Amino acid sequence: MNFDLTEEQASVAEIARRFAETELAPVAARLDLGADKEADRAIFLKNLQGLANLGFMGMNVDAEYGGSEVGVVAFSVAITEIARACASTAVTMSVTNMVGEVIQAIGNQQQKRDYLPRLCSGEYPAGGFCLSEAGAGSDPSGMKTRAVRDGDDWVIDGTKMWISSAEYAGVFVVWAVTDPDAPRGRGISCFLVEGDTPGITVAKAEHKMGQCASATNQVIFDQCRVPGTALMGQLNDGFRIAVAELAGGRIGIGSLALGVGLAAMDYARQYASEREQFGTSIASMQGPQWMMADAYTQLEASRLLVLFAAFNKENQRPFSKQASMAKLHASETANQVCYTAIQLAGGIGYTREVPLERYARDARVTSIYEGTSEIQRVIIARELLAEIA
Repeated sequence: MNFDLTEEQASVAEIARRFAETELAPVAARLDLGADKEADRAIFLKNLQGLANLGFMGMNVDAEYGGSEVGVVAFSVAITEIARACASTAVTMSVTNMVGEVIQAIGNQQQKRDYLPRLCSGEYPAGGFCLSEAGAGSDPSGMKTRAVRDGDDWVIDGTKMWISSAEYAGVFVVWAVTDPDAPRGRGISCFLVEGDTPGITVAKAEHKMGQCASATNQVIFDQCRVPGTALMGQLNDGFRIAVAELAGGRIGIGSLALGVGLAAMDYARQYASEREQFGTSIASMQGPQWMMADAYTQLEASRLLVLFAAFNKENQRPFSKQASMAKLHASETANQVCYTAIQLAGGIGYTREVPLERYARDARVTSIYEGTSEIQRVIIARELLAEIA
């Protein structure tokens, strides 16, 4: 097996690394604090446009629609490099790519022509993935949002929760119940709704523990009327689409978690090599050495799991189990190693003088969104049992 990146994939990783170091890292702490909301918003949007200019907002979208068409592995390594500097930017990039992939996978030609170039170019700063609700998080089949046919139109009513980048989204992919009498999960459809459509209200951003620069909002649909052409894919086939796209999204979040974990340990390793206690550097002591060895071993395992899932998806192989394994391991590892990094740094690691506490806060949600760690275990077990059924 060849574990080397191709020349194109390595180039994408290097471009992402340079952008992260020059544009994202210098402002990440400021955006996390959010002291000047208007100025910070302008900086964040500028960085999103920078990613679009690099082709990073449609990495698996066909070139004819403005995408860079570089593949899933290149997407994964790019997300990891971006997340090393700013997890908030990385999650916006990940979700926008996921929205683009949904449109490309099930949209008709007109929908692709209308929306994909706007996402890829940055005309739309982000895309919104409107699936979760207050009572339908880990179980999206229990959603209550309704879409009712009215003549040639659909009228959508309901509230979606925890929608990443909703404030910046030019278009939302929205799931709603279209046949309330169908068996659970069978009567759900998928719609494309432009962000400025009358009847949409994006509520104020949630006050979150981490990834604070990335807006997370309620999106309220109140008699939101969309044309019949807003339906994507087949009527009442939306739940299957959601499940399939979430599997791909887990590669993005696993890649993001890996980047945060690497950033934390790289900082702690450098600090431990310079900080002296008892007349010698912390890094020369066996205890800290073992902590670093364990952390980097787990991070390397995460990297291989994520890339294997990305490779399978890129080559049209089954990847759902691999994506769940990658997301589970990478997110749990990121949480663990961020705390290891803080422990290695000691008291200063607990302060905002260094970025370790931000990394720990940013990592925490990776084991929650795009399917909790518990849900990943359910999916993995289900796949394992299906293999012997």
